[in-house]
Amino acid sequence: MKSLPSPRSILLPRLPRAGAAAGALAVAIAGMTPVASAASAVDALTAIRQRGELRVGMQYVAPEYVAGSKFRTPEGIEHVLAQDLAQRLQVKAVAVQAGAVKNKDKLSTARKEEVLLTVAPASQSPRAGAVPTGYVAAPMAIMRSDTTIRSWEQLKGRSVCVAQGGRYAGLAARYGAVEKPYKAAADALLALRVGACDATIHDAALLEELLKLPEWKKFSARLTPGAGAPLDIVLSPGDDKARAYFQQVTREWQASGYLQQQLRLMARNIAFEVYLDQDVPDCH
Repeated sequence: MKSLPSPRSILLPRLPRAGAAAGALAVAIAGMTPVASAASAVDALTAIRQRGELRVGMQYVAPEYVAGSKFRTPEGIEHVLAQDLAQRLQVKAVAVQAGAVKNKDKLSTARKEEVLLTVAPASQSPRAGAVPTGYVAAPMAIMRSDTTIRSWEQLKGRSVCVAQGGRYAGLAARYGAVEKPYKAAADALLALRVGACDATIHDAALLEELLKLPEWKKFSARLTPGAGAPLDIVLSPGDDKARAYFQQVTREWQASGYLQQQLRLMARNIAFEVYLDQDVPDCH
């Protein structure tokens, strides 16, 4: 019999979506000018509140939830952080496709006025104007506990389930694996449980929380996580007022354990979604 994840799990709201240019993973806060002076940054924060919305750009914008359909918890913690920022500013968060960051040391976005929340490459030196969120994203693969896969190289020729549009889509393919895309993390994890794939890849911090749940004990084999990449809020170096504001927010996140709390909640929600949908036994 499958054990039921904690009933304390609650569903995270999905962000409304709005159209914009496609591009890299980012949270774009409209109303804040990248080249603004410290004085104009105050006006930018006020402008966001006056606009009543925080435009949130990300690599993949999931379809809006439709009543009667299956709810899926977004995989990336940036969805949660965007919601928290919007609540602090007393505005609504609206999801958009983010503009590309052409120069990794400078802001280059589809909109004229943006601040970015981006995952920086692990090899990149700290960026000017970056405010660390305290979160580090790193890929990790998990498999059944009796797997013969012991290294990333041994994924060659094996099937790997991934979340469609996720930050790790394409990673397994570079090791010669056959990737199977699924709409959300819960669907990819369910596919692993029923034997539709040999492994699945998601954020290491999220998977570590998931594997603490007793119903995931049989799927606790893991590969060493890949290189970590910090999630930063990137501002113009001269945007001192906005920088101070976001530094205070991130300090509060870190001091309160907010990031870990949200990861734990996300893991429980995803586990519950898998539980509800699994109508066949675990693979043997």
